[in-house]
Amino acid sequence: MNAKLRRSLVALLLGMAGLISPLIAADKAKAARPAPMVSIVKLGWLAGHWRLEKGGRVIDEHWMTPAGGVMLGMGRTVSKGKELEHEFTQIREGPGGELYYIAQPSGQKEATFKVVSLTDTEVVFENKEHDFPQTIGYSLGPEDTMLAYIEGLAPNGETKRIEFPYKRVQ
Repeated sequence: MNAKLRRSLVALLLGMAGLISPLIAADKAKAARPAPMVSIVKLGWLAGHWRLEKGGRVIDEHWMTPAGGVMLGMGRTVSKGKELEHEFTQIREGPGGELYYIAQPSGQKEATFKVVSLTDTEVVFENKEHDFPQTIGYSLGPEDTMLAYIEGLAPNGETKRIEFPYKRVQ
């Protein structure tokens, strides 16, 4: 191969490398970007006092407005003037902006659930390793209503779902 042809091929290859390099760099930068942050502020609709009255029981659930990357909540079930159970909860922004639901029910160990779905009116958290529930969801309805639910495998292996159709009190 003569020197002139060799120089032309080298120039062509270097020119192609110059065109391809920015594409490769852009691909690497795109892959290195973390997942977009999900802001807890998107759950502002959950804040407030929610109540369900059914079968002589009153279930109240309270959520504070999002602030400092966390929403604090608590719930209480009362029947015939006596507290039957209570729960302390939080929804917290974790590393990378992911949201976590942390529940501490009366008489049970704390359990953490990770967000798997979030829209402007619904949020779903999951922990497939937890006994029951494995899924916790909240869905804002019309006219100051909200459907909360817990779902998972019951001891008999069947899927069990318990719904809490709340009305906003405040």
